[in-house]
Amino acid sequence: MPQLKRKLNNPFIYFSAIVLAGIAALVVLTAVILPCLAFDLFPSYFRSDIHEGRIKIEYWEKWTGFEGEAMQKVIDKFNQSQSRIWVEKRPISRIEQRFLVSVAGKNPPDLAGLQAFMIPNFAEKGALKSLDELASEFNIKKEDYLSVFWDMGVYQNKLYALPTTPATLALHYNKRLFREAGLDPDKPPQTLDELDSMAEKLTRYNNKGKIKTIGFTPSYPGWWLWAWGFWFGGRLTDEKGRITMDDAGNVKSLVWVQNYARKYGLVRLQEFEGGFGRLLFASPQNPFLTEQVAMELQGVWMFNFIDKYNPKLEWGVAPFPAVEGLENVTLADCDDLVIPTDAPHPREAFEFISFVQQQENMELLCMEQRKFSPLKKVSEDFWIKHPHPYIKLFYELAESPNAKTQPMIPMFQQMREEMNSAFSEVWLLKKTPEQALERVQNRIHRAWESQKRVEEAKSKSQNSRLGKK
Repeated sequence: MPQLKRKLNNPFIYFSAIVLAGIAALVVLTAVILPCLAFDLFPSYFRSDIHEGRIKIEYWEKWTGFEGEAMQKVIDKFNQSQSRIWVEKRPISRIEQRFLVSVAGKNPPDLAGLQAFMIPNFAEKGALKSLDELASEFNIKKEDYLSVFWDMGVYQNKLYALPTTPATLALHYNKRLFREAGLDPDKPPQTLDELDSMAEKLTRYNNKGKIKTIGFTPSYPGWWLWAWGFWFGGRLTDEKGRITMDDAGNVKSLVWVQNYARKYGLVRLQEFEGGFGRLLFASPQNPFLTEQVAMELQGVWMFNFIDKYNPKLEWGVAPFPAVEGLENVTLADCDDLVIPTDAPHPREAFEFISFVQQQENMELLCMEQRKFSPLKKVSEDFWIKHPHPYIKLFYELAESPNAKTQPMIPMFQQMREEMNSAFSEVWLLKKTPEQALERVQNRIHRAWESQKRVEEAKSKSQNSRLGKK
């Protein structure tokens, strides 16, 4: 050891060691780290278009875990069904950003799995290929689908996406807690008044007056704060595309929200929800699974977590109550398959999309993900074998004329953020519902009018170029 110290005290040896270490680090960086990073960030640059003599389709998908495995079963079936095309799925994190980067760089995948809310924005940016001609060629028609899911792939009268696994929302409730509160576990609330009354009976406090179990709160799980107006007859845009965030139904919904904050006490509610985070949702600590929340609005996917983390839970599902005159109100959403602009093999990619849309293959995918099919025609065998005990109710909600969706416009994410902000101001008792919604209406209206002027100018420019040609 003393000998080593003497060597390191020699300036030449010390400097040489630093140089050699730097060279080694540079070799590792250039030979290992940078190539791996580049492959992760720009996988399409490293792809081969051929796989054992077949055209290879690179498919980017956000799904991992059992959802990704479900789609892989469909891919394997497609690859085995013919000898011309080979589909290879690549799980992609942050797919929203990376998809746009790949299109801008003129090196996109052949197809991708996106969420419906992305479609208008991506289509407006010119990042998606219109599927109308291919859909016609492969005899894929709107009348074969539940309209709510077909419409989510359409922007400005052009088809840009086709659905895979859909979802709707419904009231989930705890039957054991219902019995303990003296309520009939087979009779969930049918009206908003009944919901509010049952929530009060189901709420329990500890000896310090703090909430131990909440019957219901509109603030949890917090994913659809922007959408409560739908259950009150509200809307965010009208039939002419005008912004209507201060609609009377939206005002009523926030009055209802604020009544909960006043009734149960904002501080007590905040203390109770303080331990609930997004990370707790997909875990045994989910407050619905630990029976700390008796009723909540949730999606068809909730069964997956109940089955995994608390299969003995006594639970039920029903349509979430709405104002008088409205029945079977729900919020619908879906995952979609798209083909990017400048995709290398659009027709072959669509051949796979068409394969997924076939009833048998769609049912395979949706069964494996424990969701329902977006198609109008569903086999009886699908319903009989499906593990979700309430799956048909979610499908029936999707059929409802009161199945709502996000506004299919490019600025939806901004609208959602503004409505969530209005919810927070009302929930925290900082503003009245009217004041909060007036503010967001003015902000979004100005932004929407500005965006429309940009779109009109772009459209005129394109028409002018076409005219010159």
